[in-house]
Amino acid sequence: MNKQIWILIFLAIIIVVLLGFFVFMPKPVERPPTPAPIEVFNPQPNEEVSSPLKISGTVGGDGWSGFEGQVGTVKLMDYKGNELGSAVLTATTEWTKFPTSFETTLNFTAANDGSATLIFHNENPSGDPARDKAITMPIRIKANGDTMTVKVYWDSSTDGACGEAVYASNRVIPKTEALAKVALEELLRGPTPAEKSQGYATIIPVGSKLNSVSIVNGEARADFNETTESGGGSCSMTARVAQITQTLKQFSTITSVRLSIDGRTGDIFQP
Repeated sequence: MNKQIWILIFLAIIIVVLLGFFVFMPKPVERPPTPAPIEVFNPQPNEEVSSPLKISGTVGGDGWSGFEGQVGTVKLMDYKGNELGSAVLTATTEWTKFPTSFETTLNFTAANDGSATLIFHNENPSGDPARDKAITMPIRIKANGDTMTVKVYWDSSTDGACGEAVYASNRVIPKTEALAKVALEELLRGPTPAEKSQGYATIIPVGSKLNSVSIVNGEARADFNETTESGGGSCSMTARVAQITQTLKQFSTITSVRLSIDGRTGDIFQP
């Protein structure tokens, strides 16, 4: 066997060994991508927006996580640093698992078009300032047209009363004919940070939703989802009913209120 044949055999052996190495070499474990701490899908940076502003996105840890159904808050600031509106970021998927989707509707009143900033704050139940996180997003706002004021009724975080005593704050909203619906939606969004600083609180659970509201012969008929009556004792239930009822009774066309939960009127708002 001549020298050339031995060289070919040797090269063939090397090729077989190399092929075997690549075929049987352990493949790297593919790991799912790590979710971003917070991603905002809507709106996009520098987008022009108007009220009501739909906001959605996800959080993925690193200080951004859910707690009792919400993942943080968002504020809208104008170029002068004035707060135009705020809202709670409500979890729309399981808030203990990442990534957690969120959404909210932010109502605001702006007299002029111009630049503004959305400021997202994480949910920090510990209260430790070192764990506070925030991101900002520049946007452009379009001024509201005509506006009007409605009252929203709150429980108090300071009076220690049981349920029936509720207190009004004013909300400026875009002019609408669906006053009862808009007022209840403002109520379900909860007090703003400014209202909280004045001692206003809500007993209505996060995740409560208005299914429908109609007015028939002076009677307001408001239907809510089951979350609205979940948890809480007798004082809590009394406060929820009082908040809803008084928010509706501010209007002269409403003389009585009938509440229901997913169409059910019996045995509702019971501890």
